[in-house]
Amino acid sequence: MKPLVTIVAILVLFPRVCAQDSVALGTRIVAAARQQIGVTKEYDPSYTALDYPGGDVPIHTGVCSDVIVRAIRKAGIDLQKEVHEDMREHFSVYPQKWGLKKPDRNIDHRRVPNLKRYFERHQIAMHEKLKMIESYRPGDIVAWDLGNGVLHIGIVSDRATGRTPLIIHNIGSGAKEEDILLKYKVIGHYRMKEHTQIGEGNGTQQIRSETNRTSSAAGFRD
Repeated sequence: MKPLVTIVAILVLFPRVCAQDSVALGTRIVAAARQQIGVTKEYDPSYTALDYPGGDVPIHTGVCSDVIVRAIRKAGIDLQKEVHEDMREHFSVYPQKWGLKKPDRNIDHRRVPNLKRYFERHQIAMHEKLKMIESYRPGDIVAWDLGNGVLHIGIVSDRATGRTPLIIHNIGSGAKEEDILLKYKVIGHYRMKEHTQIGEGNGTQQIRSETNRTSSAAGFRD
């Protein structure tokens, strides 16, 4: 009976532990996103050659997707590397919108459609209740359709206006924290879930994830 009791206890505790991990990771993502406010003051969709992995455009500028990439990278996940490696193996399943014949690690992770596809393929996409503010938690990732084929992406804050959580994003004038969650059509909702994985060769722990505008110029049209 003892082994059975132990198994039951594990099954009961596991969802609780996972929920706590998800909250902790979401808190870190929000904190990392908020650090960009007042620092990233510009919006620039220009194509830029980046280091790899860990590449980034100058911190004072960027696009909406850079807010996501920077915040999640500080939480331990390099979306530049994750997206590039997945596109290298499965290029045909990603949006074919920019005339490319192979992945480009300088820009692929900075395009909202590619981020959405990566989350949908490897994480959990939370398709239900996109208009219910109660379904959003701090650190969640949200994608919007702004109209005319322009997409946008941001991070749910731990602050709110009334019951509606604010969003940390860059829609054209730098990183800001604003009440825009339901002001545009929500087309994606993703939640990062933390668990550990032993790193190759060094025994360190790495964080993986589980989840639910860009603009013109240099291939940033979505």
